[in-house]
Amino acid sequence: MSQAMDTFMDAGGVQRLEAYFRRIGDILGEESRRSSFAIYAMGLLGDGERKSIEPIAARACPDPSKMDAMHQRLLHFAVDSCWSDREVRQEAARYALSAMTQREPVEVWIVDDTGFLKQGKHSVGVQRQYTGSAGKITNCQIGVSLSIATRTEHLPIDFELYLPESWANDSARRQEARIPEDVTFKTKPQLAVQMIGRAVADGVPKGVVLADTAYGTSSEFRAQVRSLGLDYAVGVEPQTTISILDNEGRPHGEAVSVKDMALSIQERGGFRRCTWRSGTREELSARFALRRVVAAGVPKGQQEPLWLLIEWREGEPESANYFLISVLERITKKQLIRLVMQRWRTERVYEDLKGELGLDHYEGRRFPGWHHHVSVALCCYAFIIAERVRHFPPSARGADEAYAQPLQA
Repeated sequence: MSQAMDTFMDAGGVQRLEAYFRRIGDILGEESRRSSFAIYAMGLLGDGERKSIEPIAARACPDPSKMDAMHQRLLHFAVDSCWSDREVRQEAARYALSAMTQREPVEVWIVDDTGFLKQGKHSVGVQRQYTGSAGKITNCQIGVSLSIATRTEHLPIDFELYLPESWANDSARRQEARIPEDVTFKTKPQLAVQMIGRAVADGVPKGVVLADTAYGTSSEFRAQVRSLGLDYAVGVEPQTTISILDNEGRPHGEAVSVKDMALSIQERGGFRRCTWRSGTREELSARFALRRVVAAGVPKGQQEPLWLLIEWREGEPESANYFLISVLERITKKQLIRLVMQRWRTERVYEDLKGELGLDHYEGRRFPGWHHHVSVALCCYAFIIAERVRHFPPSARGADEAYAQPLQA
C-alpha cells in the first residue's frame, strides 16, 4: 500500500473503502466494470512505481500465464468500456465533499491546468506547447482542472483534456483517437467555464472562482463566471485596462493599464506590507495596494464595480501580480489577499495526483482512455481526502500547514 493510504488503512478504513467502491460500482453498472474499476483503483492507490495499465495488470495478477488476460481486461475498461466519466466524478465529489463540508464550508473553486509530458506525437492532444509543469514549451498534453477547496482541504473534481486545433480539426486524427463528434475545439477558458457550469448544475457548494492570467484576462471568462452566479478573484495581465471609481462609484479619469496604475501608486508610496501566510515553514508577505475599479472595454450595461489588488514584491522593479475581484461583501484587504493566494494550492494537488496516484502515467493514445484514467485517479484522491478529514480535525493544523503538506500526511 502506498504512503498515501498507510495512515488510513485500519479495519474501519478498509470497510469504508469497500463501501466507497460499491457506490462507484452502482454508477458503473455491470459486474465486470465494477471489478475492473476496483483493480484499477487499487493499482493507483498501491505503491508501484509505474501506474499505467500494463504494470497495474502485472501487480494484480501473480500468475504470469494470466497476466495478458488481465492486461486486456483493464485495457478494455479504460478504452472501450462505455461508462460515464461525469457520473463517476459526481459520485466521488459528493463522497469527499460530504466529509469536507461537515467540518468547514467551501471557500473557493480553483481553475488551473497542468502538463502531461509525452514522447512522440500520437497521444491524443499532444503537441509542442507551453506547460507550467515543465516551465517551458515541450511535447505534452494539457489538462484543465476544476478543484473545490475549504480552508484546509482541496479536492479536484473535474478535468478536461485540451485539444489543440491541430487535433480538433483533423478528421483522421479524431477518428484514430476516438474523439466524440460533439467534442469541438475549445480554448482553455472555455473548457474551464464548461466544467464550472457542470459543477453549478450538480449543486456543488459555491465558492469564489480563482484562476491565473491565462483565464482571468479574458473578459468573456469573467462574464460567464458571473452569469453562473459566482464571484471571481482572478489574475490579469499587466496591459489589462481599468477605470478608477470615485467615492460615488462612478468611473473617474481616463482608462489606464493596471501596470501604469501600479507605477502611479508606487510613486505616491501607496503600497502597504501584508503577511498572508504564517505557517510553521515560512512567513510569506509582500506589499499590496487595493483600489475600486471597473474593467475598461466592457459594455456599460455589463460593467460592475470590482476590486483591483496589486502585489509588489520586495526588491522587484515592477508589480508581480494583478487581480480583479468581484467580491463586494464586507471583506478586509488581508482577507482578499489570503483569498487570491489560495490558487497556488493547486500545484500541491497536481504533485500528489502525479506522484502518488499516477495521474500522468497513462500511456494510451485515445480520448476515452485518457478521461477514464483521470476519473479513476480523481476517485482515489476523493477517498483519501475524505479519510484525511476524518483523521485530522481542523484544530490539529491551520490552513497554511494543511495545503503545504503532501497527500500522505
